[in-house]
Amino acid sequence: MHFLNPRQCVSFLSLPSGGVIADFGAGTGEYALCAAEQVGNGGTVYAIDVQKELIDTLGNRAQEEGFQNIRALWGNVEEEGGSKIENELCDVVIISNLMFQSENKEGVIKEAYRVLKNEGSLLLIDWTESHGGLGPRKDHVFSKNEARGLLEKNNFIFTNEVSAGNYHYGLLFKKQ
Repeated sequence: MHFLNPRQCVSFLSLPSGGVIADFGAGTGEYALCAAEQVGNGGTVYAIDVQKELIDTLGNRAQEEGFQNIRALWGNVEEEGGSKIENELCDVVIISNLMFQSENKEGVIKEAYRVLKNEGSLLLIDWTESHGGLGPRKDHVFSKNEARGLLEKNNFIFTNEVSAGNYHYGLLFKKQ
């Protein structure tokens, strides 16, 4: 049994050196830090969260760890333009453990589509179930089938499933 490993999940993306990545719902920044390492100093990672204190903590942590390529942004990715990222700027968008708590799931997906370049990739990771209270409440679980349906409805093409531990699923999509 193993739990979600952000480094492993990011490694499935083969992020390009110098790439531009967005981490929607970045929280404490585990994915953003892993992505920043992969894209190097020539790349940029936008870490966006609606909770200001988490973004402040992430910004401080990135600075302490010597990352110059992380931009910690306070924003609401459920709204159009809420990420504060330009249209079609990103090579990859990462959405991990956000959809189960999102009130506007389609808004999140539309915002990801807006900021992704054509042929850009989206990695979606979320809880497979409630797991007896370890994960979200049962009525908040956003299933793999729901995720795939919503993304395909919004012009994403499913490309692969990735291992995300025993409690999560991981889905890769391309913007068409």
